[in-house]
Amino acid sequence: MKHQAMEVSQGVLKRLSHPIPNAVLWILGLGFLLRMAIAVWLPPGFDEAYYYLYTQHPDLSFFDHPPLVAISTAVGLWLSGEQVTPLTIRLGALLLHTATLYLLYLTGKRLFSEAAGRLTLVFATIAPICLVAFGVMTLPDAPLMFFWTATLWGAAEEFFPQRSQPYRPTYRLAILGILIGLACISKYHGFLLGVGLVGFCLTSADHRKALGSPWAWISFALWFLILYPVLYWNAQHDWISFTFQAGRGVPASQFSFDRLFSTWGQTVLYLFPTIGLPLWWVSLRVLIAQLLSPWVQRLRDSHRDLRLKQRLVLWLSAPVFLLFTAIGGYRQVLPTWTLPGLFIALLLLGQKAAVWQQRSPKTVQRWWQGSAIVITSLLLMALSHVAFGTLQRPSQTALLGGLIPIQQDASIQLVDIQQLRDRVSQSPSLMQTLKQSDFVFSNRFHLAGHIAMALTPLHPTPVTCFDKRDMRGFSYWSQATDWLGKDGLYLTSQQFQTREDSAAEYRPYFKTFTKLAELPLYRGGVEVDRFHVYLGQQMLQPFPRPIEGSRGA
Repeated sequence: MKHQAMEVSQGVLKRLSHPIPNAVLWILGLGFLLRMAIAVWLPPGFDEAYYYLYTQHPDLSFFDHPPLVAISTAVGLWLSGEQVTPLTIRLGALLLHTATLYLLYLTGKRLFSEAAGRLTLVFATIAPICLVAFGVMTLPDAPLMFFWTATLWGAAEEFFPQRSQPYRPTYRLAILGILIGLACISKYHGFLLGVGLVGFCLTSADHRKALGSPWAWISFALWFLILYPVLYWNAQHDWISFTFQAGRGVPASQFSFDRLFSTWGQTVLYLFPTIGLPLWWVSLRVLIAQLLSPWVQRLRDSHRDLRLKQRLVLWLSAPVFLLFTAIGGYRQVLPTWTLPGLFIALLLLGQKAAVWQQRSPKTVQRWWQGSAIVITSLLLMALSHVAFGTLQRPSQTALLGGLIPIQQDASIQLVDIQQLRDRVSQSPSLMQTLKQSDFVFSNRFHLAGHIAMALTPLHPTPVTCFDKRDMRGFSYWSQATDWLGKDGLYLTSQQFQTREDSAAEYRPYFKTFTKLAELPLYRGGVEVDRFHVYLGQQMLQPFPRPIEGSRGA
């Protein structure tokens, strides 16, 4: 067994260390530079700011996600000496996605051809949702897609050895168990990855024997060992992660084909129509072909081999994009729920594009080059607006006088944490109050994340959230009674204070509740937001928590 393990590790290292073609290096390098620019200038998103707080409260698992997103978010903080910036919290995602893209290229090359791998790499690099959600933002999807792609690459190595001989299960199955386990502790989508791999083996007569081999049992044991800390944490907290996520799939309304079509259309737009439409067409066409010809062994050898490889890709992609698209028929679906499956299905588009390329190379070249130019231009335009207000009206940096009135611009909800940090640090009285306060709080979990990113580098005062509707992880990072008799610094944005007077909700819970300051935030030389700062002295009673957080009360 030791000798076999050495052979496999040497084989893996040999494949990974093989010289990378210049074209692949250029695609990876240019894609990385574009993602780096976005990572530097794009303010932290709602979820990103919240996940930063994961790094401040390390645990075996969290209320709404497994633990790997905390580690990937913390990578840049560790490397930078705890400098909290949009880039540092995203550095882990930037590096992971680059490795993911390379593994995707290797998988396409291994299953189909060099051309298929390269075209798949192009599509995955330029598709906007993959580029931003998987490759820039610090989300659970970054580690999820790395381990998902690594699992597919490992499965290709296991089930389709280069030597033409009958399949025999090897200890690569044990490695697959580890990879699936790591995908599961990245995001709960990982369970569908395991289901897909088992489904492939069940529907392939050549590979069914893998499920009964000793290596499969070892694989399951390793998968369970990696998942155990998440299960243990949930067992101690009423299985809240699983009940919370399962509740998001419960029908919120009657099934509607209009809603289903809208969900499908959104995936096309997120991928960009020149990629999304052909991707869906090719994926469904391959799926239908598989359903109409289940007896693959009756086909000639070359066609049979291709169908089996396509079947592997389908089993590791179709359950995700079909399931969550269907769920979109009765409730709102976030784009990152469906996209992991479509990301892997890009291999099918790459394989088909390689065939088209043989017939009409110039047309295929114009297709992907034109898509890349348009997508990059639109992304850079959007980035310039979010960072500098180039489409904002009014704005000192606006092009053509600006197009989007500030009152209708949702992008101003993305908080410039460096500017907020500067406003507080430049006020000696606020700095003194921050240092003397026992805790900082806000009225929304994501807003508390932005505030933590801004203030923690100034002084490590604990940050929490008082929200009767949704406290997420804050329900478990502290007890409701922890703040009794203590002083809290309250910060909220213009959206909540001016329109709703959110501070009024907290006055009864403190002996005194005094407004200290208003901190304007600017973009394009024009005020776009304003943070309101209050000091609550001597908390008198615990703030009520929502039902899902009652265990932390």
